[in-house]
Amino acid sequence: MNSDWFWTIFWSVVPVSELRGAIPFALSKDLNPLLVYIVAVGSNAMAFPIVYLFLGRIHPLFIKREWYRSLFDKFVVRTRRKLEKQIEKYGFWGLLIFVMIPLPVTGAYTGSLAAWIFDIDKKKSFLAVVLGVMISGLIVTTVFLSGVKVFDLFMKTV
Repeated sequence: MNSDWFWTIFWSVVPVSELRGAIPFALSKDLNPLLVYIVAVGSNAMAFPIVYLFLGRIHPLFIKREWYRSLFDKFVVRTRRKLEKQIEKYGFWGLLIFVMIPLPVTGAYTGSLAAWIFDIDKKKSFLAVVLGVMISGLIVTTVFLSGVKVFDLFMKTV
């Protein structure tokens, strides 16, 4: 496997960057945009099962530790505060919109955690997260490719 593809998958799966970091990275390496989109979206969508596996299996073991409970409670409180009105008012659509916005602290991981916190039906929340990731991937890809074209046009005129 080409190391650029490895890093594309890696950045898509890492909560800090997700596909917002992976797609620009991969496209800057001149990889095929359609394949980049498919790989980044597929890899980033894995956040949902990762979060649910963690919360279902590992979280109960760690929650007994004070340092973890304190850290987790802060993250849950922050996530709840950010999304409570949106999720309560719009449910599925609120979750989808939150995940699709390609900004820091939005995305598949926070959306999956929110689905768990608000006890949204697992199948519906999975669909909302996946659709949100797909739309976010389209936004990031389009903005990156448009930006490159605008930059190229600007450089030709200078």
